[in-house]
Amino acid sequence: MYTEFTLELLQLSEVPVPKPKENDILVKVEAASLNPIDWRIQEGILRAPKLLSILPLPIPFVDCKFPFTPGVEVAGEVIDVGTNVKTVKKGDKVVSLLNYLNGGGLAQYAIAESFTAVRPSGSRAAEYAGLPVAGVTALQILKSIGAKFYGTGDKRNILITAASGGVGQYLVQLARLAGLHVTATCGARNIDLVRSLGANEVLDYKTPEGQQLTSPSGKLYDCVINCVANTEWSSTLEANLTSDGKVIEVTPTPVTMARYWIKKLVRSNKLEVFMLKSDREDLEFMINLVNEGSIRTVLDSTYALDKAQEAWKRCMSGYATGKIIVEM
Repeated sequence: MYTEFTLELLQLSEVPVPKPKENDILVKVEAASLNPIDWRIQEGILRAPKLLSILPLPIPFVDCKFPFTPGVEVAGEVIDVGTNVKTVKKGDKVVSLLNYLNGGGLAQYAIAESFTAVRPSGSRAAEYAGLPVAGVTALQILKSIGAKFYGTGDKRNILITAASGGVGQYLVQLARLAGLHVTATCGARNIDLVRSLGANEVLDYKTPEGQQLTSPSGKLYDCVINCVANTEWSSTLEANLTSDGKVIEVTPTPVTMARYWIKKLVRSNKLEVFMLKSDREDLEFMINLVNEGSIRTVLDSTYALDKAQEAWKRCMSGYATGKIIVEM
């Protein structure tokens, strides 16, 4: 846990096992997945005062109470359920997205709510813990541009930046299932990995071509899915779009959000900001894809709970390949 909005060290503490209310699910956590949003919450960048001083309209924010236990993506076993819970039962192996305001993932026990789905009883928790945020984010983005899976949709050209990251790895694999033509960016060490996940073209982001995001085959993009924060909008993104193409920002900063509202004011549809929706059916869809071997979770590293600070630093570095997991 941590006790203030600053990038301080995490503290390993002992607290009582939480008790589920009528709509809650008590999960014995087996694995928790870290995301950049976790340390950004600790940094305080998503607090209402900072955002509302920049943006003309309200957006979701996270203003947590201290001490705060971070982590919202977990996989584990149901220990107890509230009286109103009918979707899971005691003993089920599950995957859950916790409430961002409450967190709780980096702990032996956590309270989950309705965004919880059953996974196979013999499965390794680490393979599923990254699905509620990273996996479902990838799925919902591709569905938003009309992707149909198993090759039944239109073949469109898309660019995925940071394709070896937590969200990017799922985007590439799902885009392959949807029959899309994928150009992807990543570091040189991950080019073979990203190509093996299904990318048609892979750019080293440090090369001139990678910095300009230019397709090796000269294609313009129907959609750029940008998983990298602080990318220059006009010079690198819009120049590579088709006339009706658009950019979807996965990791928006306050500056990105301000740019988004400005474009809305001038009636431009070139920029969209992604917001995750709590849809259990989407989570179940992703679980089934992992079950049948259609996609896999690339694991960057795994840590024990008492080494969570090392996992935290790894997440903050921005150089993880796939998901960072803390196992209990």
